Amino acid sequence: MITGPQPQALLAWMESLADPARLRLLRLVERQELGVAELCDVLQMPQSTVSRHLKVLADLAWISSRREGTANLYRMMLDDLDAGARKLWVLARTETQDWPAVEQDHLRLERVLALRQADSGAFFEGAAGQWDSLRQALYGRAFTQTALLALLPPDWVVADLGCGTGALAADLAPHVGRVIGVDASAAMLKAARRRTSGLGNVALQRGDLAGDAIAPATCDAALLVLVLSYIRDPRTVLRAAARLLKGGGRLVIVDLLKHGREDFRRQYGQQWAGFAPAELSGWMSEAGFVQISCRPLPPEPEAKGPALLLATATNAGSSLPE
Repeated sequence: MITGPQPQALLAWMESLADPARLRLLRLVERQELGVAELCDVLQMPQSTVSRHLKVLADLAWISSRREGTANLYRMMLDDLDAGARKLWVLARTETQDWPAVEQDHLRLERVLALRQADSGAFFEGAAGQWDSLRQALYGRAFTQTALLALLPPDWVVADLGCGTGALAADLAPHVGRVIGVDASAAMLKAARRRTSGLGNVALQRGDLAGDAIAPATCDAALLVLVLSYIRDPRTVLRAAARLLKGGGRLVIVDLLKHGREDFRRQYGQQWAGFAPAELSGWMSEAGFVQISCRPLPPEPEAKGPALLLATATNAGSSLPE
């Protein structure tokens, strides 16, 4: 039976863990000593919010801090916790393991740690470490994308499904034989026509992505970039993509990794709060694709939305499921 001050301590610990942000924060600082700016980056929260949560956790001895230069670094050491707090945290950590937000945090933390490593390497590499920033200052960034696009076969026909304002179609057009853009929105297609007006090998048409807007077995590759999360039944679109591709044709998908940000989904009118790689891979297989790869993408530093995933696959043949 719990006696003395323990009931008050237990209630205080439980209250401090009754906030998703603090649970996510503790998972991060248990794994790695981090500063406030890094935690803001990973959690995508303002400094005032992160600092408030850190104070709550520090007051109850969940975390400790140390000064390094002008920054405070925070860490949770499991062995330093009270025995009761330790048991409570192990339970909380286990129960939050499959949260989509935790997966998002993990990806952002990997990027933050990679940047740390890059900064350390730059210190020792001297002039060699300055080459990337120097090259960007002298020549910009676009030439690297242009070089990669030049690797595409020049006779390919590429379907840009859900082409939107035509940004991808315009980038692809100088490097392939033909780009066929399809979108259901007349406003988007109007903007795409303006953007691609000088490109003779770009054809744009309005159509249902789940239908037969493009003739079967006529394309070498198909793109679905930030499209499927807006589709009520993505599987119908994947089957349609399989039909329009030639045997051996390539499908490339970029979309949201499964997340827990319901406010984000509603704000941007999306049908799906992202996709789990296993879920999307299964749908691609059902649609007749093989050689399927699906993996999360490291979030870019300036990105404010959920993390993305990249999926690629090969069309097994021209006769595919309806």
